[in-house]
Amino acid sequence: MKRGKRSTQIIISDRDPGLPYSKGLMASQVIVSGLSPYRAYKVAERIEDHLLERGVRSITSEELQALAVRVIEEEAGERYARNFVRWQEVARLDVPLVLLIGGATGVGKSTIATQIAARLGVVRVIPSDSVREVMRGLFSRELMPTLYTSSFDADSALREPPSRTVDRVVVGFREQTAAVAVGLRALIERSAVEGTSAIIEGAHVVPGFVDLDRFGDRVLSVPVVVTVEDEEIHRSHFQARSADSSARPFDRYLTNFDNIRRVQKYIKSQALSHDWPVITSYNLDQTIGAIIDLVVDRATERLARGRGPAPEPVLELEGGKTR
Repeated sequence: MKRGKRSTQIIISDRDPGLPYSKGLMASQVIVSGLSPYRAYKVAERIEDHLLERGVRSITSEELQALAVRVIEEEAGERYARNFVRWQEVARLDVPLVLLIGGATGVGKSTIATQIAARLGVVRVIPSDSVREVMRGLFSRELMPTLYTSSFDADSALREPPSRTVDRVVVGFREQTAAVAVGLRALIERSAVEGTSAIIEGAHVVPGFVDLDRFGDRVLSVPVVVTVEDEEIHRSHFQARSADSSARPFDRYLTNFDNIRRVQKYIKSQALSHDWPVITSYNLDQTIGAIIDLVVDRATERLARGRGPAPEPVLELEGGKTR
């Protein structure tokens, strides 16, 4: 594309006061389909190329959205195009989204939450460890000792040892999670009252400890548990974390790795028994895409309940064909 063509402005005619087409803004819309930021920007560039090649100088929002659907389908596939169409409808929900991401230490929850927040435009991302830190200021070590340990070694703070038939690592983790869950419920209530979307992530986001039914239709709650089934891949995450932060030494995680795997097994069993989706993470982009798919599915179901069955989105393709 020549520089002269790139410098030509394309006006979105039905937006006051006639805003020009922006690849950055379009990419931020496309990214909710589940595409990576790089691929979303490439789609936005392809849309601009298409308009300039056709000599288009003015376009309506509806025409631009239809073109975006076609380009996404061509560049990335039907799944992403369908998500883009569905998200335009989802964006009209009148309740806040509360996405809860649980999982054991080291499965990538924080990275996943941050990436999804950027793609969905959610400004509030809250780690459950932050809630635990706040609760430490309210309860002394003597009163609630498990708050002063990590999720994978809370058994070291148990006042009374459990019976030999019970996994003491899980018992300690359950005691800590029960305390932190009080704060998590307060965060969800705050989102409901303020109408502000949020992503809550952490090891303490455990099925059975957070009752989402109590919030009814005041929020769109989307829970998910992320696991890493391959032990060596899981172990490698701590190696990478150690390189990034001297404050969290790899040796500590390595020493407690068996405990971390036991906590993961427990969280997964809780998810299966409470019908929470479990996503096995092999690739960051795929995991993010799967969670965004889940959010879109839940939001679409919520809209359908409010107004009866919704028709399947129609993808407009080149040549006048539909799918």
